[in-house]
Amino acid sequence: MYTVIDIETTGNGYKGQKITEISIFVFDGKVVVDEFTSLVNPEQNIPTFITNLTGITNAMVRNAPKFYEIAKKVEELTKDTIFVAHNVNFDYNIIQAEFKNLGFDFKRKKLCTVRLTRKIVPGLSSYSLGNICTAENIPINGRHRAKGDAEATTELFRRLLERDTNFTINSFLNPKSRQATLPPLLDKIIVDNLPEKHGVYYFKNLAKEVIYVGKANNIKQRVISHFYDKKKKEQTMCLETADISYTKTGSELLALLLESSEIKHIYPKYNRAQRRAGEAVGLFSYEDQKGIIHLAYNRLKLAPNAIMKYYSIAECRTHLEYLCKEFELCPKYCLLQTNVSSCFHYQIKECKGICCGNEPVEEYNKRVRAAIKSVGIGAENLVIKQKGRTKNEVGFALILDGIYKGFGYVEKQQAEELENPEEYQFFVEPKKDNRDIQRIIASYLKKTAKLKAIENGEISI
Repeated sequence: MYTVIDIETTGNGYKGQKITEISIFVFDGKVVVDEFTSLVNPEQNIPTFITNLTGITNAMVRNAPKFYEIAKKVEELTKDTIFVAHNVNFDYNIIQAEFKNLGFDFKRKKLCTVRLTRKIVPGLSSYSLGNICTAENIPINGRHRAKGDAEATTELFRRLLERDTNFTINSFLNPKSRQATLPPLLDKIIVDNLPEKHGVYYFKNLAKEVIYVGKANNIKQRVISHFYDKKKKEQTMCLETADISYTKTGSELLALLLESSEIKHIYPKYNRAQRRAGEAVGLFSYEDQKGIIHLAYNRLKLAPNAIMKYYSIAECRTHLEYLCKEFELCPKYCLLQTNVSSCFHYQIKECKGICCGNEPVEEYNKRVRAAIKSVGIGAENLVIKQKGRTKNEVGFALILDGIYKGFGYVEKQQAEELENPEEYQFFVEPKKDNRDIQRIIASYLKKTAKLKAIENGEISI
């Protein structure tokens, strides 16, 4: 037995939206044996654009039953049935959330008519309910109203059952099948063909635009995990996902570096972390007439040989404050306190007195050099060797003159012939250096420093 269901909602995102109308058709595979339709008081305002779409107004639902008043009816009608809907995860998750708010666990087997139609009736330009019904000459009596859409979905499902000569529906109901959890626009074959390797993956919409970039140690597992995530952003992103491509990298470090570069190059709509404009501020050092080493910052174009790059002055100053505390530096000589004869930190005994002439210059400079060394990559020329994408190649990240140049791959035999980091630049895929890249590499070097020694400008995994 099946229950074909459609709901209308307030449209405030997965977590915030509430049901305004529900329609349930109990279907035995041939005929409808029961039906229930009701407006629902969502106990919140219905936005104007939703009213324009569905025709359901606040006045219409004001005296309608609240969900808890119809919950028993919904539970009874759907018990021991297969939950069927067009884009099933949307309707199912909203109803499940309503039951959860009442303290009940709502679980049903489910089928998605979007995915079933894509499999059984391939080749349509769109798999929206309206487009499918037009192609199949199925009337919709009340588009974007629960009963009209549920009735049309029931007829569509009946036809799919008749045409299912390859037992597609049974395979979708197989517990080992992930069909019901996959995004409605995404073909299962795409997921099945994903590698279980290190790399970067790209979620794309119907227009082939990249909407999300991610990295993974196991691409297939990480991609599938998105489909089980209940966060609003993840749910919305998955609904748009129609294709997935990937690039194997051979190692986690190279995946992290590629992911960071791709996010800044593509600016995918669902990547918030690292999706920032280019750095604007540079940290640099200079020595004054007394021989004291200063740390200072300026716009990147005016910061000679920047030690580190930042997205804002605030970010730079925060880092400088950390360096002052960590290495007992003087704020006056870090451009944090200006127009003062001696810094405030000296008064509270957090500065050793270089600003007052109470500390030898060389002792202070020693700590400044240590602070500079702690910033960023901390290496002039370095090749960080990694596993390649195949057994016969070596992956690597290249740093020259303290600047990240990119990463690449070289045959193992050829790698043995390369004698210094400079020779690797002929095999590198050029990438831009930036604050996030510096953090990734610095973090990696810090983790591996105790395990691997740097020999001839190389670190091997």
